[in-house]
Amino acid sequence: MIRGLKSRKRGAESPAQAGGLPHIAALLLLAVAAAGCGKKEEKEAEAVAPVQTVEVRTESIRRVIEADGILYPRNQASVVPKISAPVRTFYVNRGDHVREGQLLALLENRDLAAAAQESKGQYDQAEANYRSTTAAAVPEQVVKAQTDAQASKEAMDAAKKVYESRQKLFQEGALARKLVDDAQVAYVQARSQYQAAEQHLEALQSVGKQEQIKSAAAQVDTAKAHHQGSEAQLSYSEIRSPIAGVIAERGVYPGEMANAGSPLLTVMDTTRVVARANVPQGQAGFLKVGAAATVKQPDTGEEAVGKVTVVSPAVDANSTTVQIWVETANPGERLKPGVSVHVTMVANTIKDAVVVPAVGLLAAEEGGTQVIVVGADGVAHVRKIETGVRDGDKVQVLSGLKPGEQVVTVGGLGLEDGAKVRVEKAPVEKERS
Repeated sequence: MIRGLKSRKRGAESPAQAGGLPHIAALLLLAVAAAGCGKKEEKEAEAVAPVQTVEVRTESIRRVIEADGILYPRNQASVVPKISAPVRTFYVNRGDHVREGQLLALLENRDLAAAAQESKGQYDQAEANYRSTTAAAVPEQVVKAQTDAQASKEAMDAAKKVYESRQKLFQEGALARKLVDDAQVAYVQARSQYQAAEQHLEALQSVGKQEQIKSAAAQVDTAKAHHQGSEAQLSYSEIRSPIAGVIAERGVYPGEMANAGSPLLTVMDTTRVVARANVPQGQAGFLKVGAAATVKQPDTGEEAVGKVTVVSPAVDANSTTVQIWVETANPGERLKPGVSVHVTMVANTIKDAVVVPAVGLLAAEEGGTQVIVVGADGVAHVRKIETGVRDGDKVQVLSGLKPGEQVVTVGGLGLEDGAKVRVEKAPVEKERS
């Protein structure tokens, strides 16, 4: 029995010893193969993503403010007649270009012309009266005063001679003292009469005649003012352009009544136009008068260069915006008043700003802006940044990036943080012949 068991053990061990080694080798080979496949799959999982990058640089960037606005003419005048009268003739039509002071229309004015002619005659008559008054002979009262003064002078001289003669005789003892005194009294009286006559004559010559001249001059002034008023009324019938421009509106036809105070024509100066745009007050604070700007009409693509001329000092209470005026030249009058335009204004230029291309910016899931930065190890790192002004395809970075770092511009969409990347060069566009 013991021998039988030993022999059976030997018989059971011998097959294992005989076929076990090849079986183990096969198992080892399968394990090695499986390990190789796992590494291959791991390598495939760690595939490197191709990207294109741009180096972060410092450069100048403009603070550009954009807004939509409406075009207005630089100058506009509504021509309003001062009198009410039928329109006799129009000399212009809508769309005609006119000069400053050019005759645009003529109102019915025959009654005004007659009144002006009458006032002209009255004015001429007053001037003739003034000339005759200033050049006329001395009035009668002046002549009488001159005669009285001459007679008084002669009487005074005679009385003086009598007084002197009697005084001489009195000194010689040939005449009584009383006669000398009487002669002296007569001389004094004659001298007083002469002085009074002289004063009267001077008064007539200096005052009376001057008053007559003043009266004639006043008549001339009155007639002249009346004539000027009549001429002004007549001139009101001639409708002239207050500015140079183009006729934009003509409200009535010849023969219809032109009413005082109602616009008869509208003249626009469109050689220069003004775009009026509303800008948020936070942005308007950067704008100054004289800032460079461009005005573009979206429908036609017409674009013109101008500058900011007005920054409103007040904020609109309804829209909380500030109105900005941008004036630009309008050669050929291609920009039409009343159309909508897009205004681009350069508020200022920021020097030494950290700048990245706008294509490298990505929206962060929690809000804000992020970029993907590629390090020297070829690994992508998601970086949240704070942006500033935008100028075309360039954006200012306020924080989160440093000059010299590489930012992904192509291939960053869907790229995870820590992913392996391979930086490729951007294809060079061939020059067009």
